[in-house]
Amino acid sequence: MADNLPAKADKTALIDAKQRVSYAEMSAEADLVADYLTGIGVKAGDRIIVHLRKSIQEATAMFGAAKIGAVVVNVNTQWTAEQLGYVASDAGAAALITNAAALKNLTADKMPDGLLGVLVEGKVAALADGQQSWSALTPTGAGQEHHPAADALAMIIYTSGSTGMPKGVMLSHSNIRTGAMSVTEYLGLGEDDRLLSVLPYSFDAGLNQLTTMMLVGGSVVHQPVVMPTEVVKAIVQNGVTGFAGVPPLWNQVVRLLDKAPTELPTLRLITNTGGKIPPDILEKMPRVFPGVEIFLMYGLTEAFRSTFLPPSRFAAKMGSIGQAVPYAQVYIIQHGKGVAGPGEQGELVHAGPLVSMGYWQKPDLSADKIKPCPELADILGDAPVVYSGDLVRVDEDGDLWFVGRVDDMIKTSGFRLSPTEVEDLVSRSGMAADVVAYGVDDDDLGQVVHVALTGIGDFDQAALMAHCRKTMPHYMVPRVVYLWPGAMPRTASGKLDRPAIIAESKAQLQSGA
Repeated sequence: MADNLPAKADKTALIDAKQRVSYAEMSAEADLVADYLTGIGVKAGDRIIVHLRKSIQEATAMFGAAKIGAVVVNVNTQWTAEQLGYVASDAGAAALITNAAALKNLTADKMPDGLLGVLVEGKVAALADGQQSWSALTPTGAGQEHHPAADALAMIIYTSGSTGMPKGVMLSHSNIRTGAMSVTEYLGLGEDDRLLSVLPYSFDAGLNQLTTMMLVGGSVVHQPVVMPTEVVKAIVQNGVTGFAGVPPLWNQVVRLLDKAPTELPTLRLITNTGGKIPPDILEKMPRVFPGVEIFLMYGLTEAFRSTFLPPSRFAAKMGSIGQAVPYAQVYIIQHGKGVAGPGEQGELVHAGPLVSMGYWQKPDLSADKIKPCPELADILGDAPVVYSGDLVRVDEDGDLWFVGRVDDMIKTSGFRLSPTEVEDLVSRSGMAADVVAYGVDDDDLGQVVHVALTGIGDFDQAALMAHCRKTMPHYMVPRVVYLWPGAMPRTASGKLDRPAIIAESKAQLQSGA
């Protein structure tokens, strides 16, 4: 952002439905946040939770925290109060920036003891001790700009892991800036671009939309309502030049435009990430977006962007995730053998300056996920790589094709979801003993959550579903609950035999049993 001042002070930076701000106005609003945080005792390195609806305030809150060297922890507003409380406590948050609606669901026991203050956006009838209204902020000059080292911690992105509650991926200032440079380069972004921001800033691909525009002096159009009709309307009304989405959204937008063709004269590029787009939707995309460049991409939070397929190869390689993005090193390895060749498949690993700093306060997990790769020792030596857990195939041109997850993560509605997190919340209902959650392919959402369980007592499925809707975000709520007859099978070590349980559950449901 600072790179664009004062030369682009009057240029539009952020656009909301009823408001837009210039780079100078955005900077002034971020300064108010920086002054407030400094005034309550926040110091460089402290973690600041930003829990706001997609808006100018959300972006300026992050910039205000970053100005004084604080670490931004953006928490999606779709997460529950319990999840927010977990993240705030796990991160050891020094301050929380949220809105009035979310504040109603928060209680003192959900927030960490060391919280210095809560900044509240929106109208609040009465503020409690330690709370401050955003509208009452005044400039003090206390928030002096901090200049951290490139390898200093800048942001923690919490993402569901393969086990347990969300874990925080640590990103350095260099990670974020290099990521923005990479995306800017391969998408050919410039100061005349306006990107439609639908993906959350708590998601690395969504964050990249903001950082790329701030890098080149472009504009970001916020679209918090993820409805296909509203998305198309926003593109037309705001002269949007670029739009990034995930497969569930592309399914809806493409189907809408296929039924009701709409001219999008300013749109020049679209991008996909977060999973595979169904083949029938891919085939329709060039028709419903005539003349628009289509970029298919792949990435993981632990390494930002990884690969992309240039639009020139879209027709010939429809569905491929392409090759490495600028500044990244991507390899496909076969464990114990070496690098996969044409026609072979293996696990994707990622090296280079986009590799994250690991997981917040989880050194063992970091060491397991980010470490030297024996199969690449003659190429990289002891340089660490991120093991993606994704199985991909290499074709004769070196392009990559996603095959599936090595583990059992569920990708639904653009989120990566831990089955264990679902299982924990179902178990807490007190209505289920053994619980296994898994994903089932769905054309609209990528996957939906199914749960197999053994009931306790007189099992009441309606009561369980009410518990799920109360304690889970909408995308986590099981679409199907299968009541397992008798005891679930176990492995020799006493663990639940997940593959057998999932296979049998699917078979029984397909047969209508």
